[in-house]
Amino acid sequence: MAITTKKPMIKETVGGMYYCFNTKEEKTDYDAENYEEDVTKCNNVKNIGTTENSEATAVRASGADYETINQSSSIDMAVETVAFDPEDLAKMRGDDTSDEGGLMLSGAPSRRPFFAFGKVVKKVGGGVQYAWYPKCQLVENTDDIATSEDTFSEQNDTVTIRAYDFDGTGQKKAYVDSETANFPKGLTEEKFFAKPILKKEDLAAAVAPGA
Repeated sequence: MAITTKKPMIKETVGGMYYCFNTKEEKTDYDAENYEEDVTKCNNVKNIGTTENSEATAVRASGADYETINQSSSIDMAVETVAFDPEDLAKMRGDDTSDEGGLMLSGAPSRRPFFAFGKVVKKVGGGVQYAWYPKCQLVENTDDIATSEDTFSEQNDTVTIRAYDFDGTGQKKAYVDSETANFPKGLTEEKFFAKPILKKEDLAAAVAPGA
């Protein structure tokens, strides 16, 4: 039996983030076929902390563990940013922005829309990982502010985004990694994030000639 030595690339930095709102008429519903035409890109990310909420259940039979079933209920991403577009944040929060005079109302029970969220991981040596979380909602955000001092200091905010199942099989994330053998030839960040990718046909269309 042969021994294969591998040297995976280490992470260098987080890249930009992307988001695209789902356009289902009822905000509490989700339709994988309906997203806005435009995808928003922001180069404002300091850090993304990802937590997979899962449970492992041991199935016992004949007095022994027969199998362990792992179930992932959701994925939470704490996204620390140096700034966030106030209009998009209000939309994610489900705030009332109907007043044409510019008054926005927040805090009442509201329906928060679903949106697709994308992130980029850049690796030392040029490797990348591109990921879409097609069905997400904003679950909380910080809004801290402190007085200015003699020297400038960053005052960052954190938004917590929760990713849910986007298909009938329970999948929550669609991603590619340039270190894998079948990474699509010709795929760029711009092509991958041109629209939310949920299935293999979407990825094939993204790298098709003329895409």
